[in-house]
Amino acid sequence: MLTRLSIRDVVLVERLDLNFHEGLCVLTGETGAGKSILLDSLGLALGARADSTLVRQGAEKAEAAAELELPAGHAAWALLDDQGIEAEVGEPLLLARTVKADGGSKARACGASIAARALRDVGATVVEIHGQHDDRGLLDAKGHRRLLDDFGRIDSAAVATAWTCLREAEARFADVKAEVEEAEADRDYLDHAVAELEELNPQAGEEEEMAGLRQRQKDAAKVEDDLEGLDPLISGAEGALSQMRQAARRLQRVADIHPALADALAATDRAIIEADVAEEKIIEARRELMHSPADLDAAEERLFAIRALARKHRVEADALPALLAEMQQKRDAIATGAERLAALQKAIGEAQAAYDAAALAVTKSRRDAAAQLDKRVADELVPLKLDAAQFRTEVAEGEPGPHGRDRVEFTISTNPGAPFGGLSKIASGGELSRFILALKVALAEVGSAGTIIFDEIDRGVGGAVASAIGERLARLAGGAQVLVVTHSPQVAARAAHHYRISKSSDGTVTRTSVVKLSEEERREEIARMLSGTDITDEARAQAAKLMEAA
Repeated sequence: MLTRLSIRDVVLVERLDLNFHEGLCVLTGETGAGKSILLDSLGLALGARADSTLVRQGAEKAEAAAELELPAGHAAWALLDDQGIEAEVGEPLLLARTVKADGGSKARACGASIAARALRDVGATVVEIHGQHDDRGLLDAKGHRRLLDDFGRIDSAAVATAWTCLREAEARFADVKAEVEEAEADRDYLDHAVAELEELNPQAGEEEEMAGLRQRQKDAAKVEDDLEGLDPLISGAEGALSQMRQAARRLQRVADIHPALADALAATDRAIIEADVAEEKIIEARRELMHSPADLDAAEERLFAIRALARKHRVEADALPALLAEMQQKRDAIATGAERLAALQKAIGEAQAAYDAAALAVTKSRRDAAAQLDKRVADELVPLKLDAAQFRTEVAEGEPGPHGRDRVEFTISTNPGAPFGGLSKIASGGELSRFILALKVALAEVGSAGTIIFDEIDRGVGGAVASAIGERLARLAGGAQVLVVTHSPQVAARAAHHYRISKSSDGTVTRTSVVKLSEEERREEIARMLSGTDITDEARAQAAKLMEAA
């Protein structure tokens, strides 16, 4: 609920701090005293359009701040969190707005900057302002379906689930249909490409393997003559290895004659061992580097074919096996496409039937709830001097969605035989406020913003009608904080808290002030509302009687 409103330099208000309380709070005062300034200031703090004409003459800027107490799970906290604004749990919500004389403005929530649109969204969840020019709350048909569902305790979860299933089935059908159509359009290309890839049958890593084989064959061709020439030099009858062995045999016969000959024999043996190793390595190299023109041609042909196909399909060579599998799948999709689409179409039909059944059940529940709501509102209209008017909750077919296919709107007809239309389009200012009051009372169990404000709801009525308005406002205040700007003593007498707005002037500066009245002061103010400027004893007695009856 709204606990405090602070105003600085707004029109006639220089400085004002107002504390509000639970229940029915009324604001009274003579015409022109500045009641609209309070509502404009509150609207400014809640995100209404910032108008530089609100700045008091001679001031640089106007400021308005609203402090509210909200439960932990209130929707306003989630909206602030979406804006990246952290609020302390248990602390009041502070919404503020500043507008400069040159037109610039700044909005804040919990001390942090916030966009004006976001401030307006937050403000709409905490305070409802009902007046002739209000375009939110009950006048916004976008929220009527939710209000009717809350009133009738209608659970649309089954519809939402069925809607999700239907949309998923439709999306799957669309995907497969596009896949089949794409494949069908490329049938000739796919047949040719798959045949070409299957014939080549490329394997992952094969390009690297063929490139290596080709290089080895080219290397073998280069060294073939040199390797052949090594045989007579090392292994042949006259080769180095044969001659060294002969030398070793001769040295062996004379090695014991002189130590140097023994050393020579040892060195020769070592050379023979190294020469043997060299001979083995040459044989190994010749075996691995054996040149085969046929193998080279085959490796080059395979390698060039793989690379050419990769370039043709604009993929890496190692990606060709995966490309083949993908194309085979697309080709197969053509053959099975009709069958798959038929199965998916059947699934859509089943999902559509399930959604239709769930939506129809919700529609019936909404029509039943609408009839109950219409009766409740009708019961409230006669005491509010709207007995010639009719209220009707229209449940018409709209766009299907997760909440069903119903378009819900609250409509009225103000005179017998007159067409029904939207609340704001049909009702006049005074009628509109009373219609809203009747609807709010009928929807009292549904809940609403913690603070509800009515601006001159009693305009143009008096006597029994004003009493009926006061009684219903008091009843509504049993479940929410209700603030009412009123000229009716019958309404003021019902107040739990009464504020008087007055205007004063020192000849040069005019100021508006607001005070909370005591019981005695309330009696005097209600007496003034009954008799005018000259308060009579009869008026005081009548005021006391109204307060006692309330």
